[in-house]
Amino acid sequence: MASGDPDNLFEAAALCLACSDPAAKLALTQACAAAVAAGELSVDDASARPEPIGTPGRPPRPNLVAPRQLAQRGLGTAEGRAALVHAVAHIEFNAINLAWDAVYRFRDMPAEYYRDWAQVAADEARHFALLAARLAELGHAYGDFDAHDGLWDMAVRTADSCLARMALVPRVLEARGLDVTPGMIERLRSVGDLATVAILDVILREEVAHVAAGSRWFAWCCERAGVDAPTTFHDLLETHLRGGVRGPFNTAARLRAGFTPAELARLDELAA
Repeated sequence: MASGDPDNLFEAAALCLACSDPAAKLALTQACAAAVAAGELSVDDASARPEPIGTPGRPPRPNLVAPRQLAQRGLGTAEGRAALVHAVAHIEFNAINLAWDAVYRFRDMPAEYYRDWAQVAADEARHFALLAARLAELGHAYGDFDAHDGLWDMAVRTADSCLARMALVPRVLEARGLDVTPGMIERLRSVGDLATVAILDVILREEVAHVAAGSRWFAWCCERAGVDAPTTFHDLLETHLRGGVRGPFNTAARLRAGFTPAELARLDELAA
């Protein structure tokens, strides 16, 4: 990184989290992720306590509303397609913050954990840039449509446990993208929006690896804690998402992302 930039991993993650301007956040994320990959950032203050979780850096728009308040638009119009692209862009922007918070908040993890989540942050930033460019082609910008804050709400609820965070954010909320994106791709293809289809194809392929990182580190946390991973995953779903697990599930993608057949069977039971 350039002279004067942070040389500490957790300080760099905090800067990325706090940055509210999307363009600046993307640039800072890519620079910090490259520094993590190159081993340029120290973990000297790994024993220091992180600040309590708060609102991450984000622009004043979009306006955040309850999910039920979001307008439903068909894909037969450019406006409807722009609304869909905006919704996915909002998820990706949140995912940048989620990845950096996973780096910043949990300070007793192996170096590979930090490399994984810094790379996820960089991927999410690239996804957001692709979607923002597509929004511009459709005559809109990020912030033009309302959005909801469900992803960050779960980050707040799991701020005191890396095990719970890995279970409930990448393996539940982000994994939902593996289930619904193929349907979005088919609907967009049916209306001839191949430009958006191409972007979602990239995102779907790369999100499998992100959910797999959650699976890997959830299993690691369970082993460290001496608990059974499948039982613990089910118990966390019952505690935090009773009645909120939705199917159907993209079985093939979830298996590639580290889910076991037994876990998928449990998910089917909970979604029934």
